[in-house]
Amino acid sequence: MTELRNVEADVSRFRLRVIVVGFLVFLAFLLIVSRLLVLQVVRHDDLADQAESNRTAVVPIVPNRGLILDRNGVVLASNYSAYTLEIMRSKVSNLDDTIEELSRIVDISSRDRRKFRRLMEDSKSFESIPIRTRLTDEEVARFAAQRYRFPGVDIKARLFRNYPLGETGSHLIGYIGRINQREKERIEDSDDAANYRGTDYIGKLGVESSYESTLHGHTGVERLETSAGGHAVRRLASFAATPGDTVMLSVDIKLQRLVEEMFGDRRGALVAMDPRNGEILALVSKPTFDPNLFVEGIDQENWQALNESINKPLLNRALRGTYPPGSTYKPFMGLAALQLNKRSPTQVYSDPGYFNYGGRTFRSHEGGLGGVDMYRAIQYSSNTYFYSLAVDMGVDMIHDFMKPLGFGQITGVDLNGEVRGTLPSTDWKRNTYKRPEMKRWYSGETVSLGIGQGYNNFTILQLAGAEATLANGGTRFTPHIAKATKDAVTGKIVDIQQPPGVSLGYEPKNIEIIHKSLGLVNKVGTGARLFASAQYTSGGKTGTAQAVSLGQNVRYNAKLLDEHKRDHSLFSAFAPLEEPRIAVAVIVENAGFGAAAAGPIVRRVFDYWLLGQYPSEADLAAVSKGQATAPIGTPRKAADISLTANEPPAP
Repeated sequence: MTELRNVEADVSRFRLRVIVVGFLVFLAFLLIVSRLLVLQVVRHDDLADQAESNRTAVVPIVPNRGLILDRNGVVLASNYSAYTLEIMRSKVSNLDDTIEELSRIVDISSRDRRKFRRLMEDSKSFESIPIRTRLTDEEVARFAAQRYRFPGVDIKARLFRNYPLGETGSHLIGYIGRINQREKERIEDSDDAANYRGTDYIGKLGVESSYESTLHGHTGVERLETSAGGHAVRRLASFAATPGDTVMLSVDIKLQRLVEEMFGDRRGALVAMDPRNGEILALVSKPTFDPNLFVEGIDQENWQALNESINKPLLNRALRGTYPPGSTYKPFMGLAALQLNKRSPTQVYSDPGYFNYGGRTFRSHEGGLGGVDMYRAIQYSSNTYFYSLAVDMGVDMIHDFMKPLGFGQITGVDLNGEVRGTLPSTDWKRNTYKRPEMKRWYSGETVSLGIGQGYNNFTILQLAGAEATLANGGTRFTPHIAKATKDAVTGKIVDIQQPPGVSLGYEPKNIEIIHKSLGLVNKVGTGARLFASAQYTSGGKTGTAQAVSLGQNVRYNAKLLDEHKRDHSLFSAFAPLEEPRIAVAVIVENAGFGAAAAGPIVRRVFDYWLLGQYPSEADLAAVSKGQATAPIGTPRKAADISLTANEPPAP
């Protein structure tokens, strides 16, 4: 009996164990089924993508960058391909040893090493950085034979930017350079991030930067089947990159180079515009620089030379340099007086050679000009006349009239980086200065505004824009440097639409008075010697502006001042007088009287644009040294002058 009970108990325990084991098996089965459901149903798409990505690789295809052309089709920026030797630091165990070993196979100069170190600062460890560019076929073959020794080092075919005319137009064309960390972050936060996959370079300055989206193009992709080791087996699909569009400028690059030559070693800026539509014909800033230095990453020596030079060659003086306009401001003061009924053109004022106001003496011509009306005041540049006019108008009235002309305003030009300058007013001073006694506007501060001095500080682009508005009778156009784009695929040329001109509402009779006065300047006034025997009529105004302030009783003597403290030479003009087709503003820094340094440049610009003439070699040399008035020698035909272009570096 006892044995029977023991058997039943054992059977009972066995059944319990079977049930438990069966339950555990069933639970495990449920877990497997649920996991299968998750993998096969819930995460099917995600896992399929992962599997596909392990089998395939998506490689971006970087587009060719668009060309930049001048108004006549001259190539200002192009591309060429070359081999580069590149290192990915994350795959290199000892960087210094690797570079040393590489230098035994491929020539790696100390300059290459310094440039490589500089690029490392702006790059992440997994990015490929060039240690040598433009390898020859022989160097490529030598490295390829020993490639197995250098994990993390590879040869790549890259497109490089080339600026065939070197320093010519460097500030307006700009340059491209490797994308730095700050730019990477900005791109990643933008809607255009995918379009920059695989791209190492971006526009940094000038047209290259301002028209980056047009020039860059659209990145393509290539889908490759890869082996377990990550090597490409075959191409599965390919979507070609779309090259960037060509940007066609309004600038005449031959005129641009002529002006740069006429500056010689002097500093300054010039802007020439078509007053009929706002097209910029030349935008010069001197000194210039070679944009090709930046394409592969500039080396430390060249960077120091450019960045630390007292002449500031990287400063775009046309857009970012601000200067007092000097006497070139007087025609606009005259127009304001006529429009606001502060003067009649024939009203005569005495010019004894000085102007007394508030216990101070403001000087004018030595000995004075005697009785002057508006015509003579502009023709002979009477300071006394415009001192008096400024006091009669007051600072805020001057401000309100000059603002629509673009003085002290952002012009809206299609180049990044322009500055506003200063068009003073009582509000401006109140908001600019912190100390209570400095916030107040003193009436004596108004006097020098009338002759373009005092707090007045404008860009040469602003002065050229105002001159163009005056030339065309009072319609203000937005200055622009790009005319059209050309589709890289279809070849279709599309004009870039510009905003319509805005009429400032000047009375034609007042414009006629100022035009006549400016015509007298170039016919019998301060610009007469410059335009002697010219085959066209023109209107202009010389200007001399202080670079530094002198004491009230201190007489200006250029010989006693350092070169950088001497007066600036300015000239603004337009031609022909009857139907203006070109307006120009120019400054030659620290060069003295406007007719001596700036004026001769304007005369040659007009001869080029209106007559198709290019200065003789002797005349060009004289202008570049500030030793010319009217042209000397026999001018050459502009069409016969060829531009020497630098070929891209040979691999």
